[in-house]
Amino acid sequence: MHGGRTDREAVQEDRLGLGQGYGISADPWKTEGDLQNHGPTLGGDITIIKGRCIRAGIAKGPVLASSIPLSFLGGVDSKTGRILDPECECRGKSVSKTVLAFPYGKGSTVGSYSMYQLKIRNASPAAIVNTIAEPIVATGAIIAGIPMIDGIDVSLLRTSDKALVDAESGSLELRNVEEKQVVTNILRHKGKILLLQRSVEVGSYRGLWAGVSGFIEPGEDPKVAAKRELEEEVSLKNARMARSIDPQSFRDGDVVWTVHSFLFDVRDPQVSIDWEHQGYEWVSPEDVGRFPTVPGLQKIVCKLLS
Repeated sequence: MHGGRTDREAVQEDRLGLGQGYGISADPWKTEGDLQNHGPTLGGDITIIKGRCIRAGIAKGPVLASSIPLSFLGGVDSKTGRILDPECECRGKSVSKTVLAFPYGKGSTVGSYSMYQLKIRNASPAAIVNTIAEPIVATGAIIAGIPMIDGIDVSLLRTSDKALVDAESGSLELRNVEEKQVVTNILRHKGKILLLQRSVEVGSYRGLWAGVSGFIEPGEDPKVAAKRELEEEVSLKNARMARSIDPQSFRDGDVVWTVHSFLFDVRDPQVSIDWEHQGYEWVSPEDVGRFPTVPGLQKIVCKLLS
């Protein structure tokens, strides 16, 4: 997910031979005590999030998710694996045998040795997931032999999620978490944008405000879906697409919404709404925060208009 080959990556490849196997079963959901329980039959939907390999290996376990950076020196008890950082929402919980997710590491370089101490005391995480890997945690994962990936938006993870990390392929699987692909169109007219209030008849987010949104059909191009939704929901056929941004993902309960967002310019502010909406308003972009909106809408508006 990141461009270029860093010095750290070169060191990893020299020391680890990334891409080579580590003696782990080809079916990562099988363990010696769990040979029959693997694959989708374990429970519902699977969401796969792609990142980058830092230390190869395959591991599974419950997620322990921290929204703040962690230090393994002082922030985690090197004997028991319990998180000590008073600012962490996971304080008191053990990192042992978990898929430990946090934005990035911090603190002293001795933290790498602390990770090794956790490993030899059988109290280390099964795997580590970061948004950005920095040298302290990356080095600790390498010397302790802990599978690690980065490039993952850890806000998509929840403590106690069932996760499998295949670090060699840079992937994270979340069990019982469904990914839904949708489009959101933001319409702009003379500096204002259109917000639609979702009706009580729709299946989700009733009464909240959104753009012109809808599901992407299987195999459908997001741009085609965006134009289809404009015609179906507000009877617009000739709006001019001004901009699109990379897909944004948001977690809500057991659903990860992957949103493909588009900005359209329209000449006429008059729109005809369908049954999915019970009202609309043209508002200044800075006023979006005053409305109760669907998850991530304000962030999408900011990115489209920046």
